[in-house]
Amino acid sequence: MAWNEPGGGRDNDPWGGKNQGPPDLDEALKKLQERLNSLFGGGSGGQGGNGGVKLGMGSIGALAVLAVAVWALFGFYQVDQQERAVVLRLGVYQQTVMPGLRWAPPIIDDVNIINVTKVRAAASRGQMLTEDENIVDISVSVQYTVSDPANFLLKVKRPELSLEHALESALRHVVGSSKMDQVITEGREQVAIETQARMQNYLTAYQSGIQVAKVNIEDAQPPSQVQDAFDDVTRAKEDRERLKNEAEAYANGIIPEARGAAQRQLEEAQAYKEQVIAKAEGEAQRFSELVAEYKKSPKVTRERLYIDALQALYADSSKVMVDVEGGNNMMYLPLDKLANQRAASRPMRDQEVDIRQLTDKVVEQLRRDSQFSRREGR
Repeated sequence: MAWNEPGGGRDNDPWGGKNQGPPDLDEALKKLQERLNSLFGGGSGGQGGNGGVKLGMGSIGALAVLAVAVWALFGFYQVDQQERAVVLRLGVYQQTVMPGLRWAPPIIDDVNIINVTKVRAAASRGQMLTEDENIVDISVSVQYTVSDPANFLLKVKRPELSLEHALESALRHVVGSSKMDQVITEGREQVAIETQARMQNYLTAYQSGIQVAKVNIEDAQPPSQVQDAFDDVTRAKEDRERLKNEAEAYANGIIPEARGAAQRQLEEAQAYKEQVIAKAEGEAQRFSELVAEYKKSPKVTRERLYIDALQALYADSSKVMVDVEGGNNMMYLPLDKLANQRAASRPMRDQEVDIRQLTDKVVEQLRRDSQFSRREGR
């Protein structure tokens, strides 16, 4: 009875029995051959020497089929969406495989999976000489991706090291062609752009399969030995820019004001011109009308003109001194006090009437004095 048949005990186990001696390898192989033949449709095998040879050949075939199946299973591999696979067949480049489930014969093909979307980084720092013979301590970083997996893997032995050398070479060339102020202050962005372009040209010529995404100037400053002097120069430049901006602001403010004042004077002159012309035309028109009235009644018009003249004269005078002909006395008329008294007691709108009445009284008094003097003379 076989050891693994129902009713068989552990004592019949050719490998694990405690009381058995060393296992019989021929018997074990024979039983394994029988099970394999039953699985693959083979016979149970015959007796004698020929049967033993048939069992050996069948075992080797089964093992070979099993080995081929295992070998084929190990050939499957997965390429993710952000990856590419570079396939080498017997050490020679075969193809670049896109994402998906792929198969390659093991041992024959060598599959190298490379991430082409991952952003990698490198950095460099050092002291460099500028165009105006100054030394700058500069630190720069670069971000890059793999654009061609085959070139990245096969064309350059150490692509990361080649990238660092290209970065340092491009940076030294750009800094050496720029002035110190451009590298440290306002021209830093331009230095980064030129370095990226030159660096990409180097890597393309090397067929490195690298695409530079961004170059950043992390820090750029003079050496520590001359930092104080450079700070003084920077402050002086800032003061110059500040004073320049203040001067421009003052100029931008004073020039429009001057232009506005000039325009205002021109407009005032034009208005004065129009006023003078209008006034002259009005006076001429009034004189023409006055001549016509004078021709009609000369005496009345003459007296009216005389009274208007005195009214205009007394309106601008605060005191009047009247000299009486043929006498030693001089009459004093305090017009300002009289006007103030009447203004205090009467409304402002009546002041013009008061002045006219006062003028009439003065004229009347002068006439009386003139007539009295004429009588005394007679």
